[in-house]
Parts: sequence; C-alpha cells; structure tokens
Amino acid sequence: MGSSANRTEIIKRRYERIAKYYDLMESLMESSGGKKWRKMLWSEVSGNTILEAGIGTGSNILYYPEGKKIYGIDFSPKMVEIAKDKAKRYDKDVDIRVMDIENLEFNDNTFDAIVTTCVFCSVPDPIKGLKELKRVLKNDGKLFMLEHVRSKKLIIGTLMDILNPLTVNTWGANINRDTVKNLKISGFKILKEENLALDIMKLIIAGK
Repeated sequence: MGSSANRTEIIKRRYERIAKYYDLMESLMESSGGKKWRKMLWSEVSGNTILEAGIGTGSNILYYPEGKKIYGIDFSPKMVEIAKDKAKRYDKDVDIRVMDIENLEFNDNTFDAIVTTCVFCSVPDPIKGLKELKRVLKNDGKLFMLEHVRSKKLIIGTLMDILNPLTVNTWGANINRDTVKNLKISGFKILKEENLALDIMKLIIAGK
C-alpha cells in the first residue's frame, strides 16, 4: 500500500479537499450525541498542559477548560486555519500548529494530558502515532480518547469490514480499527473504557 509518508500525503489531500465542508459532514454525529460525548470527554481531562492531537476544524474548542496551556495540531493546513478562526470566535487562547501526529515536534514528556476525538481512524500508521503520543506524554499523564472502533458483534463487525474500503477511499477513515488493542501494543495501559454507542463509539482513558 506504500509507505506511511505516502499514505499520510494521500489522506491529507483528501482532508484538504473536504475541509470547508467538514463541519457540515460532522453535523449528523454532533446532533446524535457528538456534543454530549465531547462535553463528557473534556469533563474528564485534567492537567495544566494539554495537547489536542488531530484538532481538525476545532469542534472541541468550545469545551476547552479555562486557565490551561492548550496546543492543537493537525496535518491539514486548511483545517488548521478553520480551527484558528474558531479559537478567535470563542475567545480561546490555543497554540494551533500544522503537524503530523506520526512525527510530533515536541520534546519527550511535555504534556499532562493528550486528547483525540475520532482521529485514529485516519492515522496511516496508528501504532506509530500512538507511540509518538506516548513519547510526548508525561510519565504521570493521561491520554483521553473519543474514538469509533470495529464492533465485536459478528454481523456489525463484518459489515464494517465490508464497508471499510469505501470509507478509506472516500475520506481516508478506517471504520474497523481495534484502537484499544493498538493502545496496548503501543505500551499504554487502559484505565477506563466506556461504550457510548453500542460497542462502536468509546470513551477511552489510558496511561503510560
């Protein structure tokens, strides 16, 4: 399938293409629980230095806690520009940068908390991306995730496998990844795993 760098470039181009329509595309999820799930996720987040990895168009900015140093990164320049506009609109002080989650430009042990929401469906090499998050997370830090994963129910999981090539080719998102397993492979310890919609949408908290 080519190198991770090539896959990253292909997926980045897809997100660049849909950036201005992305909020509209996400509106169905937002109206069917997304806003509630985001609020729930951010209510769990603690620490003074926080990274949102895969900030996208800034759907989480409204829920950022006050008085924290928050960074946001995404590999799509067009999405980063939209996120920066939202940060200004909501009067949030956020350091937003164009950066690849697989090659973070931060020092080891930088962040108290890292947050991702529906990101690891589209990271070309999820293990590499998770190991990078682990590297920049402090030893006592936590990773907070809102992610959709492959269902373990036979019929639903099989259907997700069948549809996955379509979703990957359309916008670069895998709908059949086992993110909990990938976390363990990457050296994280699962501290909390809560099903929010069947066993597909999950709130996950992990530590080093």
